[in-house]
Amino acid sequence: MKKKLTRREVLGVGAKVALGFPFFPSIISANALRRSRQEFCVIDFGAAGDGTTLDTRAIQMAIDKAAATGGGARVIFPGGYRFTTGTIMLKSNIDFHLADDAEIVISTDENDYERDAVLTCQNTRNLKISGTGNINGRALKFMANYEEEARRWKPGKWRPRMFQLNTCRGLEIENISFGNAPFWGLHMVGCEDVLIDNLTIRNHLEVPNSDGINPDHCRNVEIKNCDIRAGDDNIVIKTTRQRVDYGPSAHIHVYDCRLQSQSSGIKIGTETTDDIYDILFERCQIRDSNRACTIQSRDEGAVYNIEFRDIDFTIRQVPSSWWGLGEGISITSFPRSYSSDVGGIQNVRLINIKGLAENSIRVNGCPDSRIKDILLNDVDIQMKRHTKYKGGRFDNRPTQLYDEIETCDIPGYSLRYVDNITLSDCSIQWAQNPRKYYTHAILAESVTGLKVSGFEGDAAHPQHYDPVVLK
Repeated sequence: MKKKLTRREVLGVGAKVALGFPFFPSIISANALRRSRQEFCVIDFGAAGDGTTLDTRAIQMAIDKAAATGGGARVIFPGGYRFTTGTIMLKSNIDFHLADDAEIVISTDENDYERDAVLTCQNTRNLKISGTGNINGRALKFMANYEEEARRWKPGKWRPRMFQLNTCRGLEIENISFGNAPFWGLHMVGCEDVLIDNLTIRNHLEVPNSDGINPDHCRNVEIKNCDIRAGDDNIVIKTTRQRVDYGPSAHIHVYDCRLQSQSSGIKIGTETTDDIYDILFERCQIRDSNRACTIQSRDEGAVYNIEFRDIDFTIRQVPSSWWGLGEGISITSFPRSYSSDVGGIQNVRLINIKGLAENSIRVNGCPDSRIKDILLNDVDIQMKRHTKYKGGRFDNRPTQLYDEIETCDIPGYSLRYVDNITLSDCSIQWAQNPRKYYTHAILAESVTGLKVSGFEGDAAHPQHYDPVVLK
């Protein structure tokens, strides 16, 4: 008899089929977590839960006991308590459960941390983190001072990540909330078969590097129904430089999320030291963010077979202390430094993307890293300046080869060093009285294989500029 697929396996297969992936079911299995509901309450191990007493030792004892029992034993943080902790080491075959309104409050004392993170793990199997409770990162306690012009806090000498989860297989994180992360939020490295569902993340919008969710060298990942506000990127897929070969990031599906960021809502890069491929972002709403759909290739790994689909956004520019200058779509490929290679970007599809932005739809390679095989289908953009910050600029960071901030005119669609790009049923609308630096509807420079069909829209100033210019 054939094995019946679980609902999660069916969803995973659907995403892979949609992107043309080889058919193979997700092997995430929650069976081990459901066989047993033995419960270990942290209060029973001596946790005070009064918001001031350090409860790390009691929490770790409960985790160790549950892991020794196995079978999905549940570590319970009961509602009505606030548990203060430093580094906690999570283990295999447990359910780390924040019941009701339970809250974990992270310690601000560096001496309470064995690692630079609060919730950590290494080589776990079938780990679940669940419940409706909250984890409070107390971000401003780790900041030195506020920089008014930059609209951001300056970090102090040390700050921890909220999660540092390494080499997990069969990881589930559901329904919890966390916020005020002093540094990266949910960072997963070398993890496989991951489900992230219905997380609420409320990081401070003016704390740098307070990313929401970071799959890094991860494979077979499903992220859905999340509501994220963060100072830095909301959901960003990376392959950071590591001492260990964790492999590529691949087969990742992100959908039905609501996002707000000072940087990018959904993003790949900038760290691309290994390949990133077979990624699908769909049905996401991005509001009051600095960028919407972003790919930044800066290292030797290749980025390919990427799709953004059914995305709508409102984008507004923020001070240039944050990367990005108000782009709805920004796809760039530059070497990070004079001595580095760049793997490049190929086969990217953007379908049914709509929104308000202050800067170009930008696809920008370079002579040594041309971007290839790009489809923009049903991309509808309204261009309007509605913030006070300086316009007429592109943000090329991070790279040493070009000006970090480039002063230039701003077309609706800016295409540079691209091969085989199609614009099908796309449009550009300019707000009344467009700025002088707004120019052509489409400007293509050093582009081959450009195909435009069903395009609607004129130059920002038709009396001065042609709608489409090829250079």
